[in-house]
Amino acid sequence: MTLNFEQARQCVLREVAPVGTAEQVDLLDAAGRVLAETIAADRDYPPFPRSARDGFAVRSVDLPATLRVIGEVRAGTVFRGSVGTGEAVEIMTGAPMPPGADQVIMIEHTCRDGDRVVIERAAKAGDNFNQQGIEAHTGDAVLSSGARLGFAEIALLAMVGKRHVSVYKKPRVAILPTGDEIVEAGVTPQEFQIRNSNAWSLAVQVQRAGGFPGMLPIARDTYEPTRALIESGLASDVLLLSGGVSAGKYDIVERVLADLGAKFYFDRVLIQPGQPLVFGSVHGKFFFGLPGNPASTMVTFELFARAAIERLSGASTASLPLLRAKLTREFHHKTGLTRFLPAQLSDDGATITPTGWQGSGDVAALARANAFLVAEADRESWSEGDDIRVMLK
Repeated sequence: MTLNFEQARQCVLREVAPVGTAEQVDLLDAAGRVLAETIAADRDYPPFPRSARDGFAVRSVDLPATLRVIGEVRAGTVFRGSVGTGEAVEIMTGAPMPPGADQVIMIEHTCRDGDRVVIERAAKAGDNFNQQGIEAHTGDAVLSSGARLGFAEIALLAMVGKRHVSVYKKPRVAILPTGDEIVEAGVTPQEFQIRNSNAWSLAVQVQRAGGFPGMLPIARDTYEPTRALIESGLASDVLLLSGGVSAGKYDIVERVLADLGAKFYFDRVLIQPGQPLVFGSVHGKFFFGLPGNPASTMVTFELFARAAIERLSGASTASLPLLRAKLTREFHHKTGLTRFLPAQLSDDGATITPTGWQGSGDVAALARANAFLVAEADRESWSEGDDIRVMLK
């Protein structure tokens, strides 16, 4: 079955449900993982009315006025009295508001003279402090199951007292390179051979997606060894095959999968690079037959396999970082395929420049690029300055 880009991606998201088995890990080990529990606030945040500025805690009805300073309060301490008529308390950022005060006047708007402070402006109640519980009340859900845990989420977990947290286990992803022409990275190739780079790029991409990669030996273009390695790979949660899915005489991956009882959801997608792309399942285990050229392998992983791994990691959503930027020069392509071409995105993300490359086997050009220009299938040309979609690398 042949699908366009959007149809193929929706097929993956439809077939791969967000599932996972939970485990408890230390807080620091939870970074990058997917939360498997709902986190509630253990108290109000902030737990007291908290000053947002250095200055003086006062009563708004007294201003403008010269007030008597009756004490000070800094973060980590409490003022034991209260602010009455004509009084002020010097207060530091983060300190609890003293009873009676309803605003903080910033220190730069005051003039201190001994135990007196002159405030020449009026101000409204509530200025420059945070009300108790304005961020979260006790028992409020502050993080939901399915959230990816970045540095801000880890900080929030620490704030509510979580030293250990329940996260979904990383899915195991088997990576199977195929082809008689492939040798391992540490081997000196003969003139008709190439080194196995795809398994290494896929391993990095799997890790970034939240999976645990496992590289299998190279499958040669013969039936029985390929079948044995595919069966081994299907012991994992996902199997990624690189190469062997085109229509060539020795492209046997689909035949092996069919013999194993595979259900195929699609076997071609209208994109470039990466048209010969297989997605299916065997006895509840998902597989992707990715094209063998490096650019095709990288792009199709990001567009489709990454979404499946994120879902199997427990994520409630699957990310696809598509932005928009302005072209620095005109661009043309033949309609009918959605193309993902190496490009250089400016540091500010405002402009995109297509980079020269020699086709989907040009790994050096891919390494120089920091993004992919996304050319729509139904549009033939763009002028300099036109907006175009961009996929981050």
